Amino acid sequence: MKRILLYITLPFILAGCIEEDEFNNTPNGNFEALWSLIDERYCFFAQAEEEYGLNWNAVYDRYKPLADTCSSNAALFDVLGDMLAELRDGHVNLTSIYGTKFYWDWKLDHPINFSDSIQRNYLGTDFRITNGIKYTQLQDSIGYAYVESFANGFGTDNLSVMLMNLKDCKGLILDIRNNGGGMLTAAEKLASSFTKEKIHCGYIQHKTGKGHYDFSKPEKLYLEPGEGAIWLRPVVVLTNRGVYSAANHFVMLMRELPHVAILGDRTGGGSGMPLNSTLPNGWGVRFSACPILDAQGNHTQFGIEPDIKVDISSEDWNQGRDTMIEEAKQAIFEYYDKISGRE
Repeated sequence: MKRILLYITLPFILAGCIEEDEFNNTPNGNFEALWSLIDERYCFFAQAEEEYGLNWNAVYDRYKPLADTCSSNAALFDVLGDMLAELRDGHVNLTSIYGTKFYWDWKLDHPINFSDSIQRNYLGTDFRITNGIKYTQLQDSIGYAYVESFANGFGTDNLSVMLMNLKDCKGLILDIRNNGGGMLTAAEKLASSFTKEKIHCGYIQHKTGKGHYDFSKPEKLYLEPGEGAIWLRPVVVLTNRGVYSAANHFVMLMRELPHVAILGDRTGGGSGMPLNSTLPNGWGVRFSACPILDAQGNHTQFGIEPDIKVDISSEDWNQGRDTMIEEAKQAIFEYYDKISGRE
């Protein structure tokens, strides 16, 4: 018999280990271990129940006979992956030698809203790169920066140099489309370059028991000002469904700043620190371990709506134009004219 182990990864703390009930390394034992883990540790049952009527006990009744009759590990992997898909949460996954099981519909049901080839029409070949951020000055004195990932940290001096190189621009388009996340500290570091004040940006909760509704009271989250150059001119952040995890957190931070607008599609979501667990047979399970809410108290796990909803039109796509970048430029022009007293 093996114990199922939980590993909660926190920003500056090594993973902690929590011992749970013992389960046998059998098809039924692994099924029970996974169902119980989700039942006791998953944080978003209330949202799933409200949105589409999820009944986790009914899921148990439906999938247990299937697990009991599995004749191979590969078949069991499919059954357990299908069970997790009942959560309709793209940030829950099961990993084994047979691959990784995700719920993909959260992303595939939305437009792509990004093209590398179209982006090259705007970046050109004379762009600069700092800490992985590609940036340039577009026509009409608009800055453009593409943040592909938060997998690596950002240096204060690097960010300051980038912003100083764009100092003659009327505004900045900050494109994070298809940014799958990385480190929350990197997202917060970049966001801190856009405020001179400490800003209340959201809340965090923690599980306090095994019940579906056992949570601590929401604790306030704040965005602190950065130590380097600060950009206070208009900013438009471009988003699509490929924006999740730490990138989703970045959107939550930025949308609280008065000179920032979010434009594009609803983000992919993902909030809280990831919880990693191992089933008795060694398969890995990963999901968000604690709810993060925005400043208005709304959950961010399943995505953040933009301030300005824009998709890339088929006509623009065929002509090599990015509708979202064009709309962002227009939004900056309008904001700049307004604060300049031209309206």
